[in-house]
Amino acid sequence: MIASTADLKITWEKLPEDFILDEEPVENIDQPLLASALREILEIAGLIVAGILVAPNMGICATLNGKLVIKAPDWFYARNVQTLENQEIRRSYTPNLEGDIPAIAMEFLSATPCDEYSSKPTYPPGKWYFYEQVLRVPIYAIFEPATGLLEIYQLDSSGKYQIQQPDANNHYWIAGVGLFLGVWQGTKAERSGYWLRWWDESGQMLLWGAEMVERERQRSERLAAQLRAAGIEPEA
Repeated sequence: MIASTADLKITWEKLPEDFILDEEPVENIDQPLLASALREILEIAGLIVAGILVAPNMGICATLNGKLVIKAPDWFYARNVQTLENQEIRRSYTPNLEGDIPAIAMEFLSATPCDEYSSKPTYPPGKWYFYEQVLRVPIYAIFEPATGLLEIYQLDSSGKYQIQQPDANNHYWIAGVGLFLGVWQGTKAERSGYWLRWWDESGQMLLWGAEMVERERQRSERLAAQLRAAGIEPEA
């Protein structure tokens, strides 16, 4: 499949099976924890169904003027993704060939200088340029875990990213996911700090599995206390 602009020829071709991907280590432990936490909420809520691809640090492919470009967002969400056959393992994702352009791409900033803000157009292009001008991802999120700063950029009618302002709850509506995205501070497992979380249209925060278990435990304890107050010993 081919898409042409005035000065750039973009083709969508599957990554060759013998292509050797760079095995770069994750920069810090925060990145996989943040990514898995975002996915966990969607999975528990039943929002990851057939055709949905939620992937951390997976290469997204495009071919620019005959040269393959691969960028791996720290987290992305795509719809209408083809199911792999014969137990094939997905090594990469090529939009417009295997499914929709990601509805949102995220980058988690670290202390190491990276190219999340790079609009460099020459090969290999910077991430900002790739997401904005090549993929045309509708929403680009940049999150700094150390400070809790979340920047949301939305593609406007001219094809440029414009920074968005949060709503009164300091959340951002992510249309392609159908949920609000925002920052939450607290502890999950071994990490305390700022996290990205999802809220539904009514403003209700979607829970992680451990939070649901704790909520059920508290509910059971309250019910048991009410029964005892009424002179009834709850069953073990």
